[in-house]
Amino acid sequence: MTRILIIEDEASYRETLVFRLTKDGYDVLSAETGEEGLQAFSHGGIDLVLLDLMLPGMDGIEVCRKIRETSVVPIIMLTAKSSEIDKIVGLEIGADDYVTKPYSYRELLARIRAVLRRRDVDSAQAPTDDEKPLLCGPIEMKVAEHQVLVHGEPVFFPLKEFEVLECLLRNQGNVVTRHKLIDRVWGADYVGDTKTLDVHIKRVRAKIEDDPSHPRYVTTVRGLGYKIDDPDRA
Repeated sequence: MTRILIIEDEASYRETLVFRLTKDGYDVLSAETGEEGLQAFSHGGIDLVLLDLMLPGMDGIEVCRKIRETSVVPIIMLTAKSSEIDKIVGLEIGADDYVTKPYSYRELLARIRAVLRRRDVDSAQAPTDDEKPLLCGPIEMKVAEHQVLVHGEPVFFPLKEFEVLECLLRNQGNVVTRHKLIDRVWGADYVGDTKTLDVHIKRVRAKIEDDPSHPRYVTTVRGLGYKIDDPDRA
């Protein structure tokens, strides 16, 4: 049975979600604060986290960061803030999706199912441990180990940035359209702002380029998408 952890300080939202998700066949745990949520998460067995952005004490962004230090479990942010920057920040730190309050339960359930479906597809397509690293110039990606080396030095990549870079590397030398990148990384059901992709590309460049303002490896193909290539390759 799929186990969902709800970290939400508003009792009305939390109790309603526990009741309805349990009724729909999920095993549901809940916490009122970020600290309580992290403690519940540390016990293991969580398949998805519903995480409120505005928590007392440790906020949802910090909770998400801490979860991402050790886990790639799907996270859906719940937020009453609808401004673009909040949505982008939420996804930058490793969240898989967001829902803005007030939301319909049907919409949230659809997002939950979509995120879990993507997780299952990714697991089914997971690379074997002996897969060769993906290489481009100074970049080396070991997919099975979720590790990126730049000039031989390990560089930390949150899940979504890692997936953006992986998609580009698997299509090295070819243009990857914006639609394909969003579909691969956030799923066909993603309805958020496409500027989120631009933010992630900017962060990827900051980690792999010597001069991110004049990128040599990840280049923009105007009107289409992005491409990664080694300009020094013969």
